[in-house]
Amino acid sequence: MVVWNEFLNDARVLKEAETLQAEGWQVVVHALHTPGVTRDRESLSSGINVVRVARSPLWKLRKRKCLKAERNASKRSEKAKQQPQKVAVSPPETFVRQLLKLVARLWTHAGLAIQLVRSRPAAIHAHDVNVLPTAWLAAKLARVPLIYDAHEISTDREGYKAFRGMVGWLEKRIMPKVAGTITTTDARAKFFARAYGIPRPLVLQNRPRLLKVEGSNRIREELGLSEPWPIVLYQGGLQPGRGLPKLVEVAKQVPEAYFVFIGGGRQTAELHQLAADLGLTDRVHFISTVPLAELPSYTASADIGVQPIENTCLNHFTTDSNKLFEYVIAGLPVVASQLPEISKVVRHHDLGLLVPPGDTEALADAIRTLVQDAGMRKHYQANAEKAAQSLNWETQEASLLELYHRVLGNEAIQERAAK
Repeated sequence: MVVWNEFLNDARVLKEAETLQAEGWQVVVHALHTPGVTRDRESLSSGINVVRVARSPLWKLRKRKCLKAERNASKRSEKAKQQPQKVAVSPPETFVRQLLKLVARLWTHAGLAIQLVRSRPAAIHAHDVNVLPTAWLAAKLARVPLIYDAHEISTDREGYKAFRGMVGWLEKRIMPKVAGTITTTDARAKFFARAYGIPRPLVLQNRPRLLKVEGSNRIREELGLSEPWPIVLYQGGLQPGRGLPKLVEVAKQVPEAYFVFIGGGRQTAELHQLAADLGLTDRVHFISTVPLAELPSYTASADIGVQPIENTCLNHFTTDSNKLFEYVIAGLPVVASQLPEISKVVRHHDLGLLVPPGDTEALADAIRTLVQDAGMRKHYQANAEKAAQSLNWETQEASLLELYHRVLGNEAIQERAAK
């Protein structure tokens, strides 16, 4: 498998790798290496091997800078905690800086391709369009089948609009030639089939594994929340287009409730500043990204899960989101945007309240209703616990294995399993 991230908190890739590893295959995940943050090689407890390629040919220099930054960070941390966060303003990109970034990226892609071929794979599994051309080249050189796992519709996605033409060109030429395709929702599967004239991809939703996590006070204790008010939780990337500034504003209209954000991203500083400007720092709290293994215990210690994503692009319109399923597994009632795939899940299982995307007043009304009505929360919680028995990763594993049986053949599967 190959990903364009550090493979530290990629739940989807990890679950797919674990499923194949448990079937008897040796899975190697090729990812990005950031000195001072990741190891260049490691073996997980499940037996999955991870091989990382540095993001830059100057990684040794970057490593020294990272170590120096770590030494200075502790000196600044206490001072930073006492001051309100400000929105970071990046310096303008110069032509030379952009050129160096491009060279570094090409160097990294070349390193990933070399590592993929050297691993002598039976198949290559590309996760998202960032690595599709690299994986395609490696699969050609290694003479093995390529499986493409399109996590997003990147031709119409937040942050990708400048590249949509190139993305569409790449997918149109490569997707019809791959041995198998996977995506995350029925709507996205229909899009890829129609856009590129391919068979409808296999749909593997971003469901968590079925875990029974008892409710706890982890969030309350970690944040020192003194009032017995319900905790309204958003977990995931703090990125534009997800309705997060509106969610902070909603906290002003919903008293006697705590609003907790778990995660990080481009809007982190902006959301901190907004909460401070609105005088909400006593009720709006932030927890940085937590390890995947610990996330379920945080989720289960909340009372309401929120997914306020906005309809800013086709990718958002067709999403159902991993956080929705994480809330279900944790037994949380949900307030979510009324988009097709999200609505289908929430309505079918009667999991909570739906609101028009981007409607701040409707979002406030829905959250206020659940905050004030403990009986309604219990009703949706019971439904979530029932739905969790079907909306989990384990119910999808057979479909992934069937795809690999089709691509590689039963004899190859049995030979690998015997080893």
